[in-house]
This record gives sequence, C-alpha cells and structure tokens, in this order.
Amino acid sequence: MGICWSAKIHKAESPAHTGVNSSKYVSSNSDESISSSKVSSSVPPTPRSEGEILQSSNLKSFNFADLKISTRNFRPDSVLGGGGFGSVFKGWIDENSFTAAKPGTGMIIAVKKLHQESHQGHREWLAEVNYLGQFSHPHLVKLIGYCLEDDHRLLVYEFMPRGSLENHLFRRGSYFQPLSWSLRLKVAHGAAEGLAFLHSSEAKVIYRDFKTSNILLDSNYNAKLSDFGLAKDGPTGDKSHVSTRVMGTYGYAAPEYLATGHLTAKSDVYSYGVVLLEMLSGRRAIDKNRPSGEHRLVEWAKPYLASKRKVYRIMDNRLDGQYTMDVAQRLANLAFRCISLESKLRPTMEEIVEELDQLRDLEITENQSKTRNGSRQRRRSAGDVVNKIAKDAYPRPSASPP
Repeated sequence: MGICWSAKIHKAESPAHTGVNSSKYVSSNSDESISSSKVSSSVPPTPRSEGEILQSSNLKSFNFADLKISTRNFRPDSVLGGGGFGSVFKGWIDENSFTAAKPGTGMIIAVKKLHQESHQGHREWLAEVNYLGQFSHPHLVKLIGYCLEDDHRLLVYEFMPRGSLENHLFRRGSYFQPLSWSLRLKVAHGAAEGLAFLHSSEAKVIYRDFKTSNILLDSNYNAKLSDFGLAKDGPTGDKSHVSTRVMGTYGYAAPEYLATGHLTAKSDVYSYGVVLLEMLSGRRAIDKNRPSGEHRLVEWAKPYLASKRKVYRIMDNRLDGQYTMDVAQRLANLAFRCISLESKLRPTMEEIVEELDQLRDLEITENQSKTRNGSRQRRRSAGDVVNKIAKDAYPRPSASPP
C-alpha cells in the first residue's frame, strides 16, 4: 500500500472505540521518537471487543494460503514498504472471487503482513479493521479485507500505484520527479477532504497521524489517507477533548496535545498545516541535515509566513514559474493559521476545504488571464502528465526506511 514509516511519539493506551492499544514504534532518519506519561484520569466508554469489530466490518475475510499465493509467497522483490508493524507486499487477486491470481492478472492489491511477534502491531491491525471497515470515502484508502488465522494477521488494501506523497516530495530518482504546483494543490485539497470527512458528524474520528507518508496517491494523483492504527473517536456529549497518552509523529503533533494529552480535531488541523508547509517548501517537518535553526520546519517558516513580502523565501525553488504570488501567499497564510499555537484560532477542516476550493478557482482564473495577456505560461514538471504514465511508484526496499 506504499506505507512509509516514520518515528513515533509512542506509549500504550486503550482507545475508546477499538478497545485495543495503538502504538507506533518505528524509525526514520528524519524524525525522533519521544514518549509521554500523560494520560487521562477519566474513564473511557466501554470498548468494543475484537469479535464485535470483526463481525460488524464490511470486509472480506481472506485465508492465509490465498494471500501467500497472491504475493508469490511474500517474495522480497514483492515488498512495497515496511516498518515496525511488518512489511507490505504487492499481490494479485481475481476481481470477482477475490481468490489468488497469477501475477499480472486480475486486481492488484497491497498486503500488509504483521510480524508475528508484534503484540502492539495486532492492536493497530484491529484499529485499521475497525475504522476502515466502517467508512468509505473517495479520499480514504480502501481496505478490502483482512486475514486472522492462527498467528497470522494481515490486511488487504487497494493498490495505490503512485505511492506516498512523502516519496514525491522528498525522494530523488528518475521516477520521483518534483510534484508540480497544480498537483500539490490537488493533493492538498484531496487530503483536506479526507480529514474533513473524518471530523464530520457522520464519522467523528480524530486521525492523529496525518503526515506525508500516510497520504497515498492513485494513478491520477488523487490523495487518500492510509494507516488508521492511531485513529481515535472524537469527544462525545459536552466534552471538548479526548484525554490520552501522547502518540503520533514528532514534528507533526500539535503543541497542546504534546503538553497536555488533550486531543481534539484541531490537533489534526495543526498536522495538516505542517504538511501544507512541506508541500510549499519542499522541506521535511524535521530535518537535522539542514543548518542550525532550520531543523524544525514550523519554527523556521513561521516568520516568513506572516509577511507577504517574505513568503517567497519558504517556497520550493523547484516550483519557480509555476505559481502566482497571490495564491502562494494565501496558501501560506492558511498554513500559518493551521499551525497557530492557540487551537481555537485554527480553522476547521471544512473551512480549509472551502478555502482551497477558492484558491484553486483563483489559480485557474489568474493563469487564464496570464495566457490571454501573452505572458509566458508556467513551466510543467513531470508530475503534470497525470494520465500518461501509470507505472508503479513504490520505492524498492532499502536498508533504512524512507
């Protein structure tokens, strides 16, 4: 499924909705792990049992033998990605019967296989089944089914041929060309719609791990949120937040959540602002390879975001000539509001979607105006050719996860 793993803020907890612990514990060369002892003194609602979750999900139950055949016995050259949970393999199944198919025939799938000794991984596996088994949305990755057989725990997803946003922003190579400005706007909008759905009255879910490696792209660069292992039900009744031990990814987690363990939908909004900054700047949220004072993207970028005359200093130089300053300034201002230290000052995801709608319309209007006036049209990057290349966009396995 193209999952790229990053370091986590981790500590075991008991999510109210899943009745299981959800903990990430994997590493990356760009992030750091921290843990927190902050935890709620309030009593959460009665957890659902594993049996209730599996029975109520609208998913296919696969047998291990079929998944073994579909992935060619989990061959190393079928690996799409991996981390502390386990590895993700490319496979093929028949579109109608969902039985194993020969490589190159039927429907391509991504199979996440849990390390058998991973106790925490099982809890995240169950959380994935719980949430993605309930919800269906164009901007959430589709979970097709699962396997629970003896000690085997697997998840079967739709295959996302262009991999993660993280790869397209930060990975260098012949295939991973820099995403164009128009595609970055498209991805930002699609990811915002996914979060807005989760925060809606229909779902009432806090995603809690929004970052570039969890945003996957289909062949047309439509963004879909993946990896719901840390997702949690939002507050109910007259409660303003959910109290929980701090979990997530360093660099993306909201400051008030890190300080208090109080989780709200605005925590996701902060993470969205960080990702928006990554798309604008082409820089990682945490990058210790940069000069002193530039390790943390939010701290470095904030002074420039607040000034219209300085916004250009944070823009990815690979985007030169592709955007209008008016739209760039408005997008930078949106990111600035999302990463406000005061959660109340952050917009809702619904408001963000509406603003992005307006910015995309403005971008189209201004580009049409430039064309009519005979101005040089913006340069195109390889990412603009959306429908012409449909190769697999997953990196090959490496010694250290991207």
